[in-house]
Amino acid sequence: MLYIISTPIGNLKDISFRAIEIFQSCDYILCEDTRTSRVLFDRYQIKKKLVSFHKFNEKQKLASILKDLKEGKTLGLISDAGTPLISDPGENLIKTCFDKNIEVEAIPGPCSVIQALVLSGFDAHPFEFLGFLPKKPSELNFIIKKMFFFDGVSIAFESAKRIIKTVEKIALLDPKREICILKEMTKKFEKRIAHSAADMLKFLKTHPLKGELVLVLNKGEIIDDLSIEESVKLLQSMYGLSLKEAITASAKIKNISKKKVYKIFKIK
Repeated sequence: MLYIISTPIGNLKDISFRAIEIFQSCDYILCEDTRTSRVLFDRYQIKKKLVSFHKFNEKQKLASILKDLKEGKTLGLISDAGTPLISDPGENLIKTCFDKNIEVEAIPGPCSVIQALVLSGFDAHPFEFLGFLPKKPSELNFIIKKMFFFDGVSIAFESAKRIIKTVEKIALLDPKREICILKEMTKKFEKRIAHSAADMLKFLKTHPLKGELVLVLNKGEIIDDLSIEESVKLLQSMYGLSLKEAITASAKIKNISKKKVYKIFKIK
């Protein structure tokens, strides 16, 4: 049996009675960082073996873990904080367990994504979660564009070091789009910051943040409502594309013939 167990995202009191009970029944616990998880286990006097299991050793340890599970051992899977598999390792393990008919059970609990959605004050549905925003500018541009095409709330993780650049890109597309940034959720110094994209950019430049952040982008006008001319111009200004490159991309986004767009711009 493999248990997927949610742990607190900040406040250690948010652990459930059921989670503690399950921990006590496990032969050992798979965790990202044994030092981080030990703090929680020491707090509740849980004397169980912690085994390091993260994205750098997941493949190497998979075989031995599956062997233990097949032999009838009970294992737990946790992340450093919150619900496992939400931008954390373990997907391959879970999928393999199902493929091999190994019983898997999830113990619900804290999740920073849902916490941020609730605290944002935006409409809770529909929403999408995009994980950690990419570092590469071209990939980040694509993800932000994807957010604007989605008719709902978008949630993503971002670092304090990159948050200004991310908000700059959002403000360029729609300065009035509502943004909520959350940090230190469930902790003593929990902070919720909500502004329009333009005002959020001004705020961040004078109030630098630290640590990992959760960014929530409210729904608004879908950029795909732009005319083809506006779409081409936007792609040129955002990504530095040539006119022909922007036409090709716009035609694909709008699902229309590239030749038709060429005619609009009088290009042969």
